[in-house]
Amino acid sequence: MALVCRACLYLSGASVLCLVGFWIGGRLAGCRAAAVACPVFLAIGLTRVPSLRGYRYTVCIIAAVVAAMVYPQPFRVLGGAGLSQEDRKLLILVVIQVVMFGMGTQMSPRDFLGVVKMPNAVIIGIACQFTIMPLVGLTLARTFGFPPEIGAGIILIGSCSSGLASNVMTYLAGANLALSVSLTALAQLLAPVMTPLWMKLLASEMVEVRFLGMMKEIALMVLLPIMAALIYNWIRRDRLKRLHRLMPLLSMAGIIYFTAITTAAGREDLLKIGVLLFLAALLHNTVGYLLGYWAARLSGLDQESCRTIAIEVGLQNGGMASGLAGRMDKLATVGLAPAIFSPWMNVSGSVLANYWRKHKAEPATVDVDVENTLVSKEGSIA
Repeated sequence: MALVCRACLYLSGASVLCLVGFWIGGRLAGCRAAAVACPVFLAIGLTRVPSLRGYRYTVCIIAAVVAAMVYPQPFRVLGGAGLSQEDRKLLILVVIQVVMFGMGTQMSPRDFLGVVKMPNAVIIGIACQFTIMPLVGLTLARTFGFPPEIGAGIILIGSCSSGLASNVMTYLAGANLALSVSLTALAQLLAPVMTPLWMKLLASEMVEVRFLGMMKEIALMVLLPIMAALIYNWIRRDRLKRLHRLMPLLSMAGIIYFTAITTAAGREDLLKIGVLLFLAALLHNTVGYLLGYWAARLSGLDQESCRTIAIEVGLQNGGMASGLAGRMDKLATVGLAPAIFSPWMNVSGSVLANYWRKHKAEPATVDVDVENTLVSKEGSIA
């Protein structure tokens, strides 16, 4: 396996050289093949580079985006292009439920202990998460003048709860793990109300928003599979270990699937506004980190908790946003922002976490049980 990974690293470099050569020679077909091969080989090869191993998932997402942009038709078929609208929605629901069930297998009832132990920090974190990002999303959508449904997608990703990636980034940053886990768990429970509420208030002029219908969708996509996963964790009692290890991988595969089919569906729009949408993702994410950190700091929280809240605010559940866009049958428009924002959030979150790990904050009280639980989550999905 080590030999294969090393060979893939060399092949990724060779793919770059081939890409340049084909481009100079004007061979478009060769350019396409080399562009797809490079991130695929790199994702495999990074297994042999410990300092960069954490970026494999992000490189896989980039590979999915590139492949879907270069060869869109196969991914449109995978997205159910030949199915009826109802069958396509059912396919999306099943995939996102698998994603959320995989997330839920990494959670436990202990994740809610921080609500009791750190009520002030939890209230501040939840308030920041469900106010800063939707409003920043609205500002960016209007400032850049995106088409209405694409602008609604930016508001949608900002209105979603944080995902498990925030827990992993907090662990890597050496911040307040107990607070991060509690915030993520509580945000998932509040999402069926807060996400449709903000969409109704901020995006109803851009896209049709049915408050009760979206509540039901989020309950089916998020709450139901997470509750099922919590029950599964309770009755599993260390049985089915192989399945338990497989679930995070299935969740990652689900996110990659959504990224690919969304990119293929919205390829034409991405060719027109892809650069601006990436810039919006960069600003949305960066402003989230900054405002989350300083709002917590001005509220008198310790530095570790401030860093935790910054990460929780800056990272959203891209899978949930993509699933909602799919259930609205608007993957090609509303789903574009989640497809672009999710890979960037993983990159920026990793960079920020590694920076903070090297620049230690004053320690806060950390629940040892929660920290031990989080160690097992490293490598799980966003």
